[in-house]
Amino acid sequence: MKILKRDKTLQEYNADKIRKAIQAAFVSQDSQIKEDELAVIMEKIETIIMNRDGEISVEEIQDIVEEKLMEHQFFKEAKAYILYREKHAQERKVLDNFYEIIHDKELITVMKEIQKEFRDEVYSLELLYQKFSSFIKDDMSGDEYLEMLMKASAELISKQAPKWEFIAARFLSYQQTIQVDAIMKKLNITSFAKKIKYLEEEGYYGEYIREAYTDAEIDELEAYLNEERNHLFTYSGLELVVKRYVIHDNDHVVLEKVQEMFMGIAMHLAIPEKENKVHWAKEIYDILSTLKVTMATPTMSNARKPYHQLSSCFIDTVGDSLSNIYKSVDNFAQVSKFGGGMGLYFGKVRAIGSDIRGFKGAAGGVIRWIKLVNDTATAVDQLGMRQGAVAVYLDVWHKDLPEFLSLRTNNGDDRMKAHDVFPAVCYPDLFWKMAKEDREATWSLMDPHEVLKVKGYSLEDSFGKEWEEKYWDCVQDPRISKREMKIKDIVRLILKSAVETGTPFTFNRDHVNRMNPNQHNGIIYCSNLCTEIAQNMSQIEMLPKEIVKIDGEEVVVERTKPGDFVVCNLASLILGNMDVQNQEELQHTIDVVVRALDNVIDLNYYPVPYAEVTNQKYRSIGLGTSGYHHMLAKHGIQFESQEHLKFVDEVYENINYYTIQASMNLAKEKGSYTFFEGSDWQNGDYFTKRDYKSDRWQKLHEEIKTKGMRNAYLMAIAPTSSTSIIAGTTAAVDPIMNKYFLEEKKGSMIARVAPDLDGKTYWLYKNAHQIDQNWVVESAGVRQRHIDQAQSVNLYITNDIKMSELLKLYIRAWEVGVKTLYYVRGKALEVEECESCAS
Repeated sequence: MKILKRDKTLQEYNADKIRKAIQAAFVSQDSQIKEDELAVIMEKIETIIMNRDGEISVEEIQDIVEEKLMEHQFFKEAKAYILYREKHAQERKVLDNFYEIIHDKELITVMKEIQKEFRDEVYSLELLYQKFSSFIKDDMSGDEYLEMLMKASAELISKQAPKWEFIAARFLSYQQTIQVDAIMKKLNITSFAKKIKYLEEEGYYGEYIREAYTDAEIDELEAYLNEERNHLFTYSGLELVVKRYVIHDNDHVVLEKVQEMFMGIAMHLAIPEKENKVHWAKEIYDILSTLKVTMATPTMSNARKPYHQLSSCFIDTVGDSLSNIYKSVDNFAQVSKFGGGMGLYFGKVRAIGSDIRGFKGAAGGVIRWIKLVNDTATAVDQLGMRQGAVAVYLDVWHKDLPEFLSLRTNNGDDRMKAHDVFPAVCYPDLFWKMAKEDREATWSLMDPHEVLKVKGYSLEDSFGKEWEEKYWDCVQDPRISKREMKIKDIVRLILKSAVETGTPFTFNRDHVNRMNPNQHNGIIYCSNLCTEIAQNMSQIEMLPKEIVKIDGEEVVVERTKPGDFVVCNLASLILGNMDVQNQEELQHTIDVVVRALDNVIDLNYYPVPYAEVTNQKYRSIGLGTSGYHHMLAKHGIQFESQEHLKFVDEVYENINYYTIQASMNLAKEKGSYTFFEGSDWQNGDYFTKRDYKSDRWQKLHEEIKTKGMRNAYLMAIAPTSSTSIIAGTTAAVDPIMNKYFLEEKKGSMIARVAPDLDGKTYWLYKNAHQIDQNWVVESAGVRQRHIDQAQSVNLYITNDIKMSELLKLYIRAWEVGVKTLYYVRGKALEVEECESCAS
């Protein structure tokens, strides 16, 4: 028996479709039909069908089904079936209306899929047709119609209908697919392998990809591509990927599909796996394309390309000499050129009025050098795309602190301003203790050059009790000049700058160094641009230049000892897109991403050689998280609750456990980092300091003692400003700014909504500025125990906050062990997120 479909094609009769339709009618009425009754109805229906000569239409079959349901007195269910038919008839009609305008059968197929998946009335394509009809004009091209479909879908996004974000993305995905396919057809490129060859020849792909993979392996990976994973994107996320991350030619024409991008990145990151690289390319592709993990912006942008600078963050220690200072400025310029963000520690540079070669009062202090850094940030603007980004760190006992705290404020001498750098202050425990207990106490600001000259040691080279003893020793030494200020006056300058500019960032140096798992091999002076990296640092040592003869000519050779020039490679687990209570999923995802991050170290194109030397010795990575508030909302947990603190304590302990375990297993397979012996990982202090006493932690430590650790540093939570948009989730560990807001794109306003917004989560998404910030601080303290590095933690304030309340937040953060604080974000204050660290 042949069935005549509505499009006049014939199809084989399938009784199961009728059976399922009848059962669906009963389910829609919360009732059930007995199997024997269903069998009787089906027999009657089939008897009529089989007695017909020739084919029978779909409509005729549906009429028979209605008749038999009524005959058996299933009136409610028959009515539901009739309404079902009417709804489908309306859906077919709206598709016909679209086709009359667009004449694109493949696009209509996309719309059918949308109808099938988005069944709620608020996502009816009739609504889309009405909006679309108001935009169209005569003689539009197919691409222009697609643009209008996207615009119409985006304008339908609301609190009540947030999933229009995903529908709009379907049209963008279709547009990108047909555009890239059309270009490849013109070029006669019929496979992924041929495409990679073409992109390599045109200078868009690095030749190392085809050197590492055979055509057969690339064919296998092409077969593994899953275009349906584009359906996971919101419109904003997919648009960002298409605009910024997929490969464009020099005329800005898109040459790469999104899933090809993910596979290209995965193929690059799997190259060090040699024998198993195809397997690991698939594994890395899976975690990226399912939006469970995002790599840092430089990795997303540059993996698979000729200049594959994959790292986000760099930190340099500025030495106290002309050659050292200019070397650090040059390093910053080179890092900025390739899109990296930088942290510069200025705590060793002599203060205003210090001596130079014995001439008293000759030194101009740190501000003039910071202004040079400021000018470099604006001059080296990454091919005109954006200016360089740098944070400058100074100790709270440095003599130039007051001027430093005025770098970005609106008052004072403009000659002492540097508006394009981000100041950050390093605090010892003693400062916060005095700020809490005795703000009238005197604080002594000193010149680091003078301290070293008089005492033979540098204050910044110690921490904790040792630092405090040396500080008081310097305070009591009359040979050292002091700039004395009341604690309250310093606090006032800090808070004024924070409220006015969002900075200075906060670096609690004693917490950082006490919990440093590699303190046996150095000290940490500061953090990076986004305050999440905390690793051993030391300045570059400038050696005397050497004149050598090469090919009969004299050549001047600059010689340096590299020191510890920090570089970190970042990625983020998307907690809102994962089942964080599924330990198997969590462990597997972490295993794969830790391996990928470790491979970045060997694959990286380093903008300065010092970074490569340090990275190879320490093999540091920075696994972070995104989608924090998203995760809480999905689990029905309020941000301002004890349940929140308990939940994330468990989640982050598990993340930490699996991350350490993954690094340990890599060490067994590939070897430990250079300085493992004597580290807190090896001697067990890491576990003792964090009160990890359970059997699984004790067992893990015993394994580490014999297997080692692949990476010196493991976890760091970056801001994830752009990559959280890609993943359709909330940024980093921040609460959402707004659950619903309007964003201008392409000349129109597009609504953006919190992820998974519905009747349940709506009340769990409290805006950041409405949340009691004590919960932000307390949760940061809970997470910090499980993070060996630091976190980009923002404080959100309103105009009516008192300075005393803000100070209490700083002190409380110190009390609960928070290592760093990022921005203080007022409602009206626009701050510049670091795209380089957007993991």
